[in-house]
Amino acid sequence: MAFACLSFCAPRRASAQDNYEIQVYPSETIAPKTLLTELHSNYTVEGTTTTQFGMLPTQGQEHETVELTQGLTNWSEVGFYIFTEEENGTGVQWVGDHIRPRVRIPPSWHWPVGVSLSNEIGYARAAYANPTWSWQIMPIVDQTLGKWYWSINTTMDWGIHPTGLPPGSSPELKQYYYRDVSPRGMTFGPAATLTYQPSPLYNFGIEYYGYWGEFGHFVNLHNQQQQFFPVINLFVSPKWEINFGAGWGATASTDHLIVKLVLGHYFNWGKPKLHKEPPPVD
Repeated sequence: MAFACLSFCAPRRASAQDNYEIQVYPSETIAPKTLLTELHSNYTVEGTTTTQFGMLPTQGQEHETVELTQGLTNWSEVGFYIFTEEENGTGVQWVGDHIRPRVRIPPSWHWPVGVSLSNEIGYARAAYANPTWSWQIMPIVDQTLGKWYWSINTTMDWGIHPTGLPPGSSPELKQYYYRDVSPRGMTFGPAATLTYQPSPLYNFGIEYYGYWGEFGHFVNLHNQQQQFFPVINLFVSPKWEINFGAGWGATASTDHLIVKLVLGHYFNWGKPKLHKEPPPVD
């Protein structure tokens, strides 16, 4: 009976990107001596309404994530995240922090597609994420074809410290929990985007985010996460990035409606070289 009840509760496996930093990465890294500051604002209009395996309901939560990305070389960068959550009655709550180094194929190699690899590791409180410690490996492939752009993020997560079940849980519940809710092995959650740019000032397209489960034991469609975000990107200045959209969850285990806004600003720490006039010729 408990197993059947939990199946209908549609538990949601939380991860860093779920409702915090909703973004499909490009392969390009930040230029050296440049800092990109981003604020990710996401609000869950329709999500879970009960506490599930110790995680708070998502409906009505507002998430504010600060992301700082520093360019190191023309093929590497490092990012740092601060996750926060706010809803009525709780105030602003710190959720966790992650760090993310990333490298890419150097532009001098002239590959037909962009390729990069990111490694993200960090902690999130048990009330908001299961597992609490996680390591994410993300190969990224993208390409621009005229006015079209596509990117695929093949996200793989390893739950370093998953939250366990109470002693005495039934074998059926344990099998369900460690397969569908908190797998102990490497899981797969792809993300992708396709956009079209009719003007230098903006493009529009769609973003996809999924969670399929543990490699070799993908969960059924009912317990997978499948989200689709129609989005618009504005290019008002080379120093700003603006992305906004609304996401629809296509399965029972996905928050059904989320709105998001990403604001980013570039800071250049490099000092321009002074041009010296040649000495006068006598």
